[in-house]
Amino acid sequence: MTTPTRGAVVLGAERQALAAKAKDWYLQGCTIQSTADRIGRSYGATRTLLLEAGVTLRPRGGMRGRFGSAARR
Repeated sequence: MTTPTRGAVVLGAERQALAAKAKDWYLQGCTIQSTADRIGRSYGATRTLLLEAGVTLRPRGGMRGRFGSAARR
C-alpha cells in the first residue's frame, strides 16, 4: 500500500488498510496529530478514520498528574 498524498480521497480497501494502520499507531500511544503526520493526512481525516475503525478516543488533555487537582486546593 502506498501512502496517499495529502488531500487525496481514499476509498475501499485502501481506506480500510489506512484506518487499520492509524488504529495500530493510536493504540500504541501516538496522538491523533502524530498519527496524522505518519499517514500523511489531516487531523480531522485521521480522527474520522480512527472512529470508522472503531477506536474509542482518549480524553483531551493528556496525562494528568496524580496530585494535580489536590495541589490547586
